Amino acid sequence: MKRSKFIKTLGVATAGAIAAPYILPSGRLFAASGNQLADHVVFVLFAGGVRQQESVLQRYLADSQGLAWDGNIMYNMLNGGAPQNKIVYGVDQVNNQNVPIPAILNQSLQSQGTLFPEMRCSTSGHFAGLNELLQGTVATTQGLKQKPANPTIFEYVRKHMGIPASKTWFVGGGIGNSIPLLNYSEHPDYGSKYGANFFAPLVTFGADGQEYLADAKVYHPQDQLSPMYQMKYFLDNSFENASNGLPNLGNTEEEKQDIKAFMKEMFTKTQNGTIAKPPVSDNSDLATVGYACEVLKWFKPTVTVVNLGNVDGCHADFTGYLKALHRADHAVGHLWNFIQTQIPEMAGNTVLMAAPECGRNLNHNPIKDYNDWYAFDHSDANSQRVFGMMAGPGIQSNLVVGAENNPVGEIHDCVLTVGEILGIKPEIQSANLVSASSMSLFDRI
Repeated sequence: MKRSKFIKTLGVATAGAIAAPYILPSGRLFAASGNQLADHVVFVLFAGGVRQQESVLQRYLADSQGLAWDGNIMYNMLNGGAPQNKIVYGVDQVNNQNVPIPAILNQSLQSQGTLFPEMRCSTSGHFAGLNELLQGTVATTQGLKQKPANPTIFEYVRKHMGIPASKTWFVGGGIGNSIPLLNYSEHPDYGSKYGANFFAPLVTFGADGQEYLADAKVYHPQDQLSPMYQMKYFLDNSFENASNGLPNLGNTEEEKQDIKAFMKEMFTKTQNGTIAKPPVSDNSDLATVGYACEVLKWFKPTVTVVNLGNVDGCHADFTGYLKALHRADHAVGHLWNFIQTQIPEMAGNTVLMAAPECGRNLNHNPIKDYNDWYAFDHSDANSQRVFGMMAGPGIQSNLVVGAENNPVGEIHDCVLTVGEILGIKPEIQSANLVSASSMSLFDRI
């Protein structure tokens, strides 16, 4: 259906019909040929440019501000003790003291799985890094407002496992910076018919979504033109980055009804404040993860990608960056705990992966925040240093592969890694569209 017709007919549709705009048909060409380790993968694109020094290296303020305070502010994901001084990353209490968010997991993901503490990304840019994570290619020339040139992990999974679109989801915090374009590529052998549902819950269930979509209003064109146009403008804004228009909506009737029911339920839960958000939910990443939990519980997807980005405030606010990094760890801990305790069909049968799309500079920029601390951009070799981790069935526990002076792995390895987990690595390799240097992280071990 063309976008213009989509807008025209929307007034007689329910909220769920538009809340996940890319709902695509299923298809199967041939069965997977590899050994499958798990039925589900949840892949967290972690947090929008994470500096090694404050994350996996646990140097806190010692490597950034010249202060002799180090420690681990990501203790759901990483082993190591928390900082003992100058606690600025937690939550404000009534006595005006900052208190770290309590750990959710009894055992860190590092202790439950495998950590690659020193991986590499090919560029220092967010969008190119996200493309690299999702395509398995070195996407140095991938421009903004462009669909990926090569297939994404969603397309590989759908084509080679024969699963419907309702089993592949890309959950983003918003619709800016071309993020909605990453749910499928323009490659002629793959493309939209094998793409994933893109879902930006903070847009769909934000103020405008509540006003125009929540009640599934039916507008009469003769006397209610104003609300119709307001809804049109809202949708135009929501889809503004889909530069080539919407693809054909070819999901089955059963999928349509299931997604419609899910979206109606989410409007109700949003209004009632019962979305499965983390215990602390004071930024958009945490809210996004809450909705991702709801997607997982309802659809039990084969592949779910969750994009976090709040730490990108490090360009001008180092204290805010530390808080966002601490909260991103909190979000991942909540996500993993929710899968294990609230979704029996996925508990013990899901691999969680996490990796940043890029790092941050070794040296600071001239901007200071309210603590008089310098901020950091991403443009040098240090910003190509990242970490990666995975946990779940088939993943060796308490394993660290590589070190600060011994990098192992590249972020474009993640596509083949997901392929190996789901048993389709040979099919991805046969397509010959990932980078020549790509390897599954299992092979790196």
